[in-house]
Amino acid sequence: MDSVPISGVYKKENLDLKELLVKFIEFCSEGSSGSALFFLGIARKKGKGNKEVAFVEMESYEEHANKAIRRICEEVKSKYSVNNVFIWHLIGKFKVGEPIVLVAISSEHRDKGFQALIEAVERYKKEPALFKKEVYLDNTSLWIEGA
Repeated sequence: MDSVPISGVYKKENLDLKELLVKFIEFCSEGSSGSALFFLGIARKKGKGNKEVAFVEMESYEEHANKAIRRICEEVKSKYSVNNVFIWHLIGKFKVGEPIVLVAISSEHRDKGFQALIEAVERYKKEPALFKKEVYLDNTSLWIEGA
């Protein structure tokens, strides 16, 4: 499993999610997976209250977040009997349009993979200690619950 990093929180400058997407596809090429499914979370232009976002800051209590993310991956993998579940979440400052999180699932069949992907995404939004701050063009900001 040395071709992809373990699930968890990474500083933005230490992990390129676009490159990781390609690595994960290569990782799944051994033949046991009939599907590879992805969710890529991207910094939006419109924030809470439809305000224009200048940038997004992601912070984390890393020890807690890493444990929670790895637990989510294990539980989702077991529950849906899929081959792999990974969640890589970045922390740092993000311009509009930059990727922040990648959830990747590989499974023998797509139906279980889609179910696993939905649950993994919904759970990473709630369970790990991840904190999102939207900074708006008008120089105001807001911490958003459920990063």
